Amino acid sequence: MSTLSTSEMAEIMDVAHALADAARVATLLHFRSEGLVADTKETHRFDPVTVADKLSEERMRAILAERRPQDSILGEEFAAKTGVSGLTWVLDPIDGTRGYLSGTPTWGVLISVRDETGPIYGIIDQPYIQERFEGGFGRALVNGPMGQKALKTRAARNLSDAILFTTFPEVGSAEEGALFRRVSQNVRLTRYGTDCYAYALIAAGQIDLVIEAGLQAYDVQAPIAVIEAAGGIVTDWQGHPAHEGGQVLAAANREVHAAALALLNS
Repeated sequence: MSTLSTSEMAEIMDVAHALADAARVATLLHFRSEGLVADTKETHRFDPVTVADKLSEERMRAILAERRPQDSILGEEFAAKTGVSGLTWVLDPIDGTRGYLSGTPTWGVLISVRDETGPIYGIIDQPYIQERFEGGFGRALVNGPMGQKALKTRAARNLSDAILFTTFPEVGSAEEGALFRRVSQNVRLTRYGTDCYAYALIAAGQIDLVIEAGLQAYDVQAPIAVIEAAGGIVTDWQGHPAHEGGQVLAAANREVHAAALALLNS
């Protein structure tokens, strides 16, 4: 439970929405634009970064410099900034740059605030489809074209009835992929490729599981805050905290989480 005052929580939420608004404008400025190109961060695989990734994070950092200069910042595209407040803003300016480059609509912007215990508030923003999921400080909401609605994860069901998502079919290493397929073979439906939107779908009560590997802290901290606020659970593949990324198992409830965890470790 956060020890922040009500006014401090309100300020953090207001700033977080300001960041999401700024990132939405910055990313849509270049989405599906002619001539958009990407550099790659790695040589052995295509790990793209675009002008939109950098512009989105720059605009969010500018707001934080003005409104929350005492806080730390961990972002994907620029060096970490150390603050003095004990709070860290964790930013992924475009989660799903491959999708962004391809013109698909489910890439998003991830914004979270963490203290020494982990993420305490988060936003998953989907600029193109105009849905914004938030969780923490007693809130679990989605706002979008269909209006505002409370977020609530799915009730427990048999693993054989579950819907499972991941971003890439290979799911990390060959060994990790084999473990993922052990779960996939026991669920009703497996789907791929929606990046952070899959985590939002858990919070919205649409699906049961997301299993991924090779994630960074900025990939997962906002989803953790939103899913937990909606009643779900997020851990690593051993059931430990997943705040720093790596292997991630996100579930709608403890029952389906336990069933998937057992298969990942059997």
